[in-house]
Amino acid sequence: MAIWNLGSINADYVYAVPHIPSPGETLAATSRKVFLGGKGANMSVAAARAAAQVKHIGAIGPDGKWAKDRLLEYGVDTRHIATLEVETAHAIIAVDANSENMIILHPGANAKIPQAVLQNALSEAQTGDWFITQNETNLQRTGSQLAKKMGLKVGYAAAPFDADRVKAVLDHLDFLILNEIEAEQLKDASGQSPADLGVKDVIVTLGGNGADWFGPKGKHHFDALKVDPVDTTGAGDTFTGYVLAGLDRGLPMEQAIGQALKAGALMVTRHGTADVIPDLSEVQAFQG
Repeated sequence: MAIWNLGSINADYVYAVPHIPSPGETLAATSRKVFLGGKGANMSVAAARAAAQVKHIGAIGPDGKWAKDRLLEYGVDTRHIATLEVETAHAIIAVDANSENMIILHPGANAKIPQAVLQNALSEAQTGDWFITQNETNLQRTGSQLAKKMGLKVGYAAAPFDADRVKAVLDHLDFLILNEIEAEQLKDASGQSPADLGVKDVIVTLGGNGADWFGPKGKHHFDALKVDPVDTTGAGDTFTGYVLAGLDRGLPMEQAIGQALKAGALMVTRHGTADVIPDLSEVQAFQG
């Protein structure tokens, strides 16, 4: 089967800083690196490196050909990435000495994906394929509705969090992933806990405490693997991509989550985003 990802594509400018800047503070960075990023691109790369067939639906500007080329190098089908007369999205990421981060996003082409690109892409999809999206592009509800109508399994990564965006796609979802803060925000907005949302599978990630899965048989907790983190950027996207790839390959949810926890643990020991996501052989060899 295949994973169709309506997802963001960013240039990530990562600055190492002594601490996260305070309001009004001018702070000198100790280093600067540029990576391929965006939650969508990260998830596509993670799923592809986890041996899934991944087809990315998105947009770049004239300045973004390098990002499309790099996705292709990492095994992602890029035929449905449009080039628009809008700048490629970018993120400014500050990472402090304790591996915490602060991110500023400029949406650029991610917010201008033409509906025709989405429709043309999904015209090639097959019943049983996965459709996944996040809150960094336009067309989230349109894509989720169309995919569900076509018999695809639909997943949503609820970040950056917006309760109204989540509620707009909730009825179409088979899979929802969000972190513990986002889960509380959604509960405050909807009055529903993860177990009450009516979604078949909900995963709440807990950072260094692992993850909770709310499935057909109730809640199951999974402990995180203990590592010394150097950069948490992209770890959640890596986890999500690996879970979806595992499910797409027919793994039971428990095994898909276990594999994804390994991938996420490896990811936080590396500096960067999509370019440093571990491949399946590294994950399988990792003992934690």
